[in-house]
Amino acid sequence: MTIVRTIRPALVVFLFLSVVTGILYPLAMAGVAGYVLPRQAGGSLVMKGDRLVGSTLIGQDFADARYFHGRPSVTVGPDPADPSKTVAQPYNAAASMASNAGPTSRALVERVAAAVSRLKADNPEAVLAGLPVPMDLVTSSGSGLDPDISPQGALFQVARVARVRHLGEETVRALVDRMVERPLMGWLGEPRVNVLELNLALDTLH
Repeated sequence: MTIVRTIRPALVVFLFLSVVTGILYPLAMAGVAGYVLPRQAGGSLVMKGDRLVGSTLIGQDFADARYFHGRPSVTVGPDPADPSKTVAQPYNAAASMASNAGPTSRALVERVAAAVSRLKADNPEAVLAGLPVPMDLVTSSGSGLDPDISPQGALFQVARVARVRHLGEETVRALVDRMVERPLMGWLGEPRVNVLELNLALDTLH
């Protein structure tokens, strides 16, 4: 009986807190968020007409020269040919991860060097103009899903996008300037550009 009297309060408290913190509180917060911020609570989805094109929270693998490119992603997924193995699947939201490679990692150094060479080859105008290679365009983020790049990362690509689309560089540069999101309250965070929203706005230029 002594053991029962000792364990019973602990079990009651455990069950009570499990219900409150594991069920009631999450449901209440989900309900409040869905009412106050429905778009954000729904995943910040982006629609183009009646077609879902992505989320502002998850990057996409824009490879076409007509579009601005985002940060590299090192996420992986199951190999379709052999599910027991993994292959590179950029921006795989089901496998958010970083490379976990340190500054002394040879693989990291080689990967960044290859990314720098590829970036310079794709953007010769920026190289000729003497623009420094933005770090965020050659390194992956901690999540591997970063949807944003720095304003410098976007400006580095302006000449290429303008050339491929037969647009004036000033027109494309002005669009980038308009799409820059400032730090929250003027100091929290860094200026950034959402790549998906920038590319959607780019498609409206003529």
